Amino acid sequence: MAGALLHGEEEAAFGDAGYQGVHKRAEAQGPTWHVAMRPGKRSKLNPFIQPDFVAERVEAMKASIRAKVEHPFRVLKRQFGFTKVRYRGLKKNTAQIVTLFALSNLWMARRQLVTTG
Repeated sequence: MAGALLHGEEEAAFGDAGYQGVHKRAEAQGPTWHVAMRPGKRSKLNPFIQPDFVAERVEAMKASIRAKVEHPFRVLKRQFGFTKVRYRGLKKNTAQIVTLFALSNLWMARRQLVTTG
């Protein structure tokens, strides 16, 4: 699972709570893993206790990083309807996904482009 997502030169990898225990897997060795806490465990944190306060801040930071990475995928799926890949050959699929990510970048920056243009 994790081996397919990594190219091998990562120093850090971030994952949601479904990646619990990934650091134990042989194919996931290499990067430092930052995996989100399970929701039930996170809801039990008490922000008025120092260790829990720090843990909550760390979890918020992990979620912030993951949100930045996952936002372009949401744009591809919702704005451009790219939910299924058709098997048309590697070159055609690669060209389509690269084009869609370029359009995703324009979509996310559309407000800045209009105001500065």
